[in-house]
Amino acid sequence: MDLSTALRWTAERFPDRPAVRGEGRHLTYRQWDARTNQLARALQGRGVGPGDRVVLVLRGGEPLASLHLAVQKLGATSVPLSTRFAPEELRYCLGDSGAVLLVVDEPHGERGAVAGGAAGVVLATVDELDRTAAGELDSDLGTTPAESATSVVLYTSGTTGRPKGVPRTHRAEHAAAVAHAVQTQQRLGEVVLGVMPMFHTMGLRTLLASIVVGGTWVGQSTFDADGSLGLILAEGVGSLYLVPTMYWSLLRTGRLGEARSVSRIAYAGAAMAPALAERLAAEVRPASFVNHFGSTEIYTFTINPDVPAKPDSAGRAGSFSRVRLVAPQVGAPPDAVVADGEQGQVIVSLDSPEAFGGYWNRPDADDKAIRDGWYYTGDLAVADPDGDLHVSGRVDDMINSGGENLYPDEIEAVLARCPEIDDVVVVGLPDERWGQAVTAFVVPGRGTDAAAAAEKALAFARTALPSLKRPKKVIALDAVPRSAVGKTLRRVLVTGDYEAKGEARA
Repeated sequence: MDLSTALRWTAERFPDRPAVRGEGRHLTYRQWDARTNQLARALQGRGVGPGDRVVLVLRGGEPLASLHLAVQKLGATSVPLSTRFAPEELRYCLGDSGAVLLVVDEPHGERGAVAGGAAGVVLATVDELDRTAAGELDSDLGTTPAESATSVVLYTSGTTGRPKGVPRTHRAEHAAAVAHAVQTQQRLGEVVLGVMPMFHTMGLRTLLASIVVGGTWVGQSTFDADGSLGLILAEGVGSLYLVPTMYWSLLRTGRLGEARSVSRIAYAGAAMAPALAERLAAEVRPASFVNHFGSTEIYTFTINPDVPAKPDSAGRAGSFSRVRLVAPQVGAPPDAVVADGEQGQVIVSLDSPEAFGGYWNRPDADDKAIRDGWYYTGDLAVADPDGDLHVSGRVDDMINSGGENLYPDEIEAVLARCPEIDDVVVVGLPDERWGQAVTAFVVPGRGTDAAAAAEKALAFARTALPSLKRPKKVIALDAVPRSAVGKTLRRVLVTGDYEAKGEARA
């Protein structure tokens, strides 16, 4: 199945059902299908044809969603890029992707002009395309891309080096959308909040799964907890799919419990502290609470369909997935499966219909991550007696302190319960005695002095953690550095790029 057909068929089934709500335009499926036809013709008028790459640097919401779908209808490839990329990163991605057109909105016009000019790529604004589209025919284009054609190239920011392009076919995108709908237990006509960035796999999955189930996608251009809660209440949102930091923000409004329409919540992108899972379960009382563990490359690794029952588990392989735990050493083959109860690296079969086929122009990355038909995720986990995975961190994040391997996620999950702090991240910093010293960076709770928060977190660690796992130092910050989709940027802290507001030492 290709994505243009998926939208057209849903429009045929539910022509008058609300498809897009929230900020900006409100469209039925009939109107959305027509609008994306017009936008496709406007893009065609700019020289875009089958196989061409169209880079999109826009805030979220309906304009970006509609342009992404319009690109699909041309059989071209959408390349949505992070709105946080600097001009040099944009220029690199424009050149690397082979873009023929760069589309920007007003907030990103200046950076787009600089990057597009340096890369020699034609620039268009979303307003220009809208004006052109208004005069175009809204009928079907009469073209259908092959399901093997590339639908989208997503650039992963990674932890080091330049962004890597991840090409994904129509088949992979549609299969991932179907899997998402099934695994998060969405109903026909589900109303979802579309606030996750569409340059990230979670944002695209929310959008495309909504189309698959004939649902209503409630778009929000950028996340704002009060604004998001307002949309949830006004539109009767029933399903949320967010990163843990967004759930914390919604809880801090003190009003999430008012959102009685919400019955399905899911998260991905980062581990969720058990304390957060408990608060969400208590305040929302969802019928479904799902942990999705996956990546841009292969959308689903594993699914925990019942977070309250086992909050620290990532569950087992998803609907279209096959997962193994193998020896974490570099070069370990796919058959080096660890014994029951032993920690191993998570690898996932590339036979999944959700999987990519390799990185764009990066054979070095393929050599590191792909071996004999398996994708090496870089994540470490242990399977419990039920067969459910418990992720213990990343191979690259592991702390070797005094000859022992320690995992930041485990320590963070404990420290997150300290009542005087709002956020925490743990890293290993170089240390003459220990090799790496466990170091906790904390964000003080509201009304708590930074130095006092650091001391309280250290005292809490003495009572809640074994001596080996206790931080040697706690440093208070204004905020934990995170990416646009809530992924913790540990490398920023390891390199010392932070301003300490308070400190406590063991």
